[in-house]
Amino acid sequence: MTEPTAAMSRSPVLRVATDPTASRRDTGSETARRTATAVPVVRTGPTGIAAFEPLFLATAGGRTAFHPRPDHERIEGIVGALERGELLPEVAAAVVEHDPGTRSLPAPETGPLSVGCREVLGSCGWVTPLVPEDYDLVSPERDAGPVRDRGLLGRGRGDAAADEDVGATWATIRETDGDPVVVVNANDTDDRQRIDRTLLASVPIAVLDGIAAIAEYLGTTDAVLYLNGSETGLHRHLEAAIDAAAAELPVVPQLVAGPDEYRAGAPTAALEALEGNDRIEPRIQPPSPAVHGLYGRPTAVHSVRTVAHVRRLLGNDAPSDATDRDPGTRLFTVTGDVAAPATVELGSDDSLEAALDAVELQGAVKMACVGDVLGGITRGLDVSATRDALAAAALGTEGVVELLNEDRCAVATAGERATFAATENSGRCVPGREGTKQLAELLREIYHGSFDLAKIRELGRTMERTSNCRIGARAPRPVTTAIDEFEPVFRAHADGRCPSGTCSENL
Repeated sequence: MTEPTAAMSRSPVLRVATDPTASRRDTGSETARRTATAVPVVRTGPTGIAAFEPLFLATAGGRTAFHPRPDHERIEGIVGALERGELLPEVAAAVVEHDPGTRSLPAPETGPLSVGCREVLGSCGWVTPLVPEDYDLVSPERDAGPVRDRGLLGRGRGDAAADEDVGATWATIRETDGDPVVVVNANDTDDRQRIDRTLLASVPIAVLDGIAAIAEYLGTTDAVLYLNGSETGLHRHLEAAIDAAAAELPVVPQLVAGPDEYRAGAPTAALEALEGNDRIEPRIQPPSPAVHGLYGRPTAVHSVRTVAHVRRLLGNDAPSDATDRDPGTRLFTVTGDVAAPATVELGSDDSLEAALDAVELQGAVKMACVGDVLGGITRGLDVSATRDALAAAALGTEGVVELLNEDRCAVATAGERATFAATENSGRCVPGREGTKQLAELLREIYHGSFDLAKIRELGRTMERTSNCRIGARAPRPVTTAIDEFEPVFRAHADGRCPSGTCSENL
């Protein structure tokens, strides 16, 4: 196995951006290495744009040429030109001029990589994942204290402070008796969401750096990175990252694998799994994990992307809007009826519509589910990428924009998600256990001529207000928002007709 090589100090250099944790396949990097005699070939991580990968980035003298998915003959040509100190602009998707010492991928002005901004995603695809020298580490010099009063909101379903002030959580932990612990929750079985996995695959040492900064501020050396047990390639990758960076960081986490179950990704269910409990279910709150978390200790449970945002706010080039409400950017995976998914980063002034430019659509977009599998259904994406705007539109903040084309049926889509919630909920509370079953049944009854809108809405309100788990509380969201957008379609089904012509009775 070739030892990873630093990319930052090299020019010319050929970067091959692809997922290093995926099962082995021909990325073309071996062809490049066999062809090269003087130019280093460095394998970097994914950029977030799956349609482009493997992406060959040929850099020489402050210019980089982008070559998505070149064949072997093209690779040989790219290497040959680079060894002469030349690029091949005539066959490149783009050529970008940049500071020779840039530590962020120099995004083109057009194409998928130009969508939104690249602040948290900046180093993805550009740095060598397992080489500490490619990163500007912050935790050896400062802890996460300066972020406490920035108003940063937790990001993602796996964060116990999701849509809440992270600094307030930290303040509670510091005020609570006991030895704190940091848990970074990266266990998500829903393949719609690729944000956290992209960060862990592409910039694992940056994530470790952010974990260390948080742990230092909370006064602990105890941290856990909680992964899905089925992600064996990612587990090996992170073990290598920890080994590579252990001497550089003040705190390194312990890797722990959790169950391959959607429910195990909920913040307090993650704590149950980490404690080795047989029954994986969310805890009744209060107390919050910040007061009584892992083994009763005050615990910060954060997602990978929250940690990445903390590190970004600590950096020397932190964004200028760092003190605004809901500071920083938001990451979204654009997926669904597209040729390949893409993970993009949008600022507070960006609309979700901008994300459409990152993917190749398969048919016209009929609707989108924004959030995750239990997100909100909408016809339009003219919504700002902020917590308040998404909440006002009854959409989710979990970071997925799932595009669904004209062949999709709104009733079937809502029914599939209600059935998912009925299957995946923990069963701990009555609204989650019984409410999800009733919701799925009410949708099935539509196919038999009964569309009881008032009953669906009342059940949804009850579940949202009284469920202990997020699955139970959010299960009504795709149903009620789909009805808001497509009520005539629901009524047509009750009359025995599917306007899309694609629906079956089996939800």
